[in-house]
Amino acid sequence: MSMDMTTVGDTGLLDALQHEVAVFARRAEQTRLGGVGQVRNSMDRAAYLLLNRLDKEGPMGVKALAASMGIDSSTVTRQVAPLVDTGLVKRTSHPEDGRAVVLQLSPRGSARLEEVRSSRRQLMAELTQEWEPEEREAFCTLLTRFNHALSARMAVPGVPGPEAPSAS
Repeated sequence: MSMDMTTVGDTGLLDALQHEVAVFARRAEQTRLGGVGQVRNSMDRAAYLLLNRLDKEGPMGVKALAASMGIDSSTVTRQVAPLVDTGLVKRTSHPEDGRAVVLQLSPRGSARLEEVRSSRRQLMAELTQEWEPEEREAFCTLLTRFNHALSARMAVPGVPGPEAPSAS
């Protein structure tokens, strides 16, 4: 369904929104929102998202991991290789099909992920320290909703997918 911009709302507000999203994306990439202290910028976005997904959903195969992240299996394979090499992710045989490979967060990966999460949590606390708790919650709710809308749009046939450079 195509939407006329006037049915969505004020074009001035939409112009401001798209500008702020662009500024946010640039600043997030520049700072990598990597946290504070020694851990700052110590884990790239792709690695963080892969480790986080394995932590939240448990061991899974490459295809399942790719599907859950909305990216191509070849991208996951390429992004997970250095995580395996550094011992953050383990490759094991599937318990029911020994030919299939399952990716699993290693104890080292779990500890490293928590270290990065803690640093990023501290950064979020600093950036929003003057916000009321309700403002933090509202921002998180709206950002989550925005991200879900982006994901849903990417799932529409004919809409360019996330396989652009630096996809994650």
